[in-house]
Amino acid sequence: MARFSANLGFLWTELSLPEAIRAAKRAGFDAVECHFPYDVAPEDVRAALAETGLTMLSLNTRPGNMSSGEFGLCGLPGREEEAQAVIDQAVAYASEIGAGAVHVMAGKALGEAARTTFKANLRHAAAVGGAAGVNILIEPLNSRDVPGYLVGSVTQAAALITELELPNLKLLFDCYHVQIIEGDLTVKLEHLLPMIGHVQIAAVPDRGEPDTGEVDYRYIVNFLDGLGYTGFIGAEYKPRGHVEDGLGWLEQLR
Repeated sequence: MARFSANLGFLWTELSLPEAIRAAKRAGFDAVECHFPYDVAPEDVRAALAETGLTMLSLNTRPGNMSSGEFGLCGLPGREEEAQAVIDQAVAYASEIGAGAVHVMAGKALGEAARTTFKANLRHAAAVGGAAGVNILIEPLNSRDVPGYLVGSVTQAAALITELELPNLKLLFDCYHVQIIEGDLTVKLEHLLPMIGHVQIAAVPDRGEPDTGEVDYRYIVNFLDGLGYTGFIGAEYKPRGHVEDGLGWLEQLR
């Protein structure tokens, strides 16, 4: 049976992170994941996880100054010191709360210098993460939502993972982004399964609950099960209303 994780970067955002963890438990999720938990004391997160029995699967490196358009630092030439600092912070926080993965955000940058910078920072992340027992994730983001993002396709992400040959560097396969970028979801899932560290879902094109739109997630979930995927499926969607009012998809996909 498929296991689902609530992404608390989008779900229950009106609550504190510990309370959002408790809400996810009440709603029937099997795990949680988040974006930027750094303003919350890790012991408070750890306590909520222990109380609910949920695991925090992953978190993101700090994105930089989002108000000025930044969306990650780790592929920005000249920002290597900052990038390594946010990587170290993310891995340390993940280790403190028992999270198994850190998504390293590349940022908005193009060209070979940016790619070289990102590769160097991924090597640093994999080394720090490996010492802490933490996987490192990279995620392709579509250019409609995040124009200019360095990793703009699954092909680019897979090429980086293949080139770097780092055992704890994995692909974050967000079906929402992949469908918008290039589609062909099941072929890509089958081909890339050995390097996939996590899968996420949301409706396309509105990024709402995964029960409408152009992707049939009943088919995708069954397909993943048939492939032998044993990880969680992350619900990283933007609720169309109150979170609890839109959770009918959860039992349907199980």
